[in-house]
Amino acid sequence: MDDNAAPNHRAVENLIARYAELVDDGDFAGLGELLADAVFVGSGEPLRGREAIERMFRDTVIRYEDGTPRTQHVTTNLAVEVDEPAGTAVARSYVTVLQALPELPLQVIAAGRYHDRFARVDGRWRFAERRVRITLVGDVSRHLRPPGARG
Repeated sequence: MDDNAAPNHRAVENLIARYAELVDDGDFAGLGELLADAVFVGSGEPLRGREAIERMFRDTVIRYEDGTPRTQHVTTNLAVEVDEPAGTAVARSYVTVLQALPELPLQVIAAGRYHDRFARVDGRWRFAERRVRITLVGDVSRHLRPPGARG
């Protein structure tokens, strides 16, 4: 990697880290802003736009008295490829979600992969797409609302 690409790789890595921080902080408005220019593809229909993405997190993720979901999203095995002339980047990573509550010992509740696309807009890197594929699911009953309770 040449020295000029390093700041771009770091900017993309920072966006991926910021996503985890916002989820774990229960800052769904911040997630809407972070993904405002992106398509978010999870278990449901693809979502686009700040309001739709924020609403999906509010409707599905349980927050506790401290305002957080009491989770830690750990992102590893990160591979970033930047196309400097095009102002685009792609990244692949693993995600492991841990949760602990007074009545729930610390445990892994989910694991999977992120596939991301990024674009540089007005000199700043932004998410263009986040695809979440959860492949291992544990006890998410204290993290996600049941489908019938959403909305």
